[in-house]
Amino acid sequence: MTRRHLLQGMLSCAALSGCRAPNPEPRAATALPKQGMHVVTLGTKGGPTVRVDRIQPCNLLLVDGQPYVIDCGLGVTRQLVRAGVALADCRSVFITHQHSDHNLEFGNLALSAWNANLAEPMTFYGPPPMDAMLRSYLETNAFDIETRIADQGLPDIRRLVAAREISEPGRVLEDGRVRVSAARVNHPPIAQSYALRFDTRYGSVVFSGDTTPSDALVQLARGADWLVHEVLHLPSLDALVAAGRTEPKLRAHLLASHTTNEQVGKVAADAGVKHLVLSHLVSFGTVTDEQWLASCRGPFQGPMFVAHDGQMII
Repeated sequence: MTRRHLLQGMLSCAALSGCRAPNPEPRAATALPKQGMHVVTLGTKGGPTVRVDRIQPCNLLLVDGQPYVIDCGLGVTRQLVRAGVALADCRSVFITHQHSDHNLEFGNLALSAWNANLAEPMTFYGPPPMDAMLRSYLETNAFDIETRIADQGLPDIRRLVAAREISEPGRVLEDGRVRVSAARVNHPPIAQSYALRFDTRYGSVVFSGDTTPSDALVQLARGADWLVHEVLHLPSLDALVAAGRTEPKLRAHLLASHTTNEQVGKVAADAGVKHLVLSHLVSFGTVTDEQWLASCRGPFQGPMFVAHDGQMII
């Protein structure tokens, strides 16, 4: 299977026998595939801090050209535009949990799509308080909304956007292109954090959301073609603690709510997935792709990739 870029960066194929390198040139933003299933890792950094090399978590699933957005970290709207997605075509947006690095830009995406001539409803699927958050965002921006309705003749955005709360595991959406299912995973102190599985006629993709190793996730991902999983680089964290540059309390928190490099390969192996993509990368200091791959392999014997911002992985 050929893996090609949309924007910048390259998938690391180090230590993978039989893995073809991707096209070294970025694909034209106007050449998004209209057929098949494709995943673009728009933002691949875990956590709320801002860096120049990676933005906060967000992913794009394309099914026969229709975009589905998973998580809305800071920068997602610009990344969608850079990838050649018409914002007004975004109909379904999924928030795995209500941490700021996953939801900070959901409202900006809605308002930007509206200014780009949104004509069909856009629905945000996410755990509570998704509905209250959307209503609050629209109220905060009421002055701008009313002004643009009057001055530009735009339709009322409040009739075009809606929230559907995910409050329990199970079916989230089925629209003829995809069937979306959710499993509640373990990400304390957030009570409701969900992994999402997208089944299409071309195959299946699972996004872990934020979680420790989870039996619910293993069951959700059973036999999936692709698993895009978060990962914490424990060696770089331990080095930080040993150097006295952070409190041991941070280490305890991260271990209680995330999957480490030592654990992620077992999750993928237990689920029997065909491909593992490492994303929502949490590290301290520079960690190369080769170091990520070597530290995450564990019992998983299938192809494994380190995601970068703006890559089309399939």
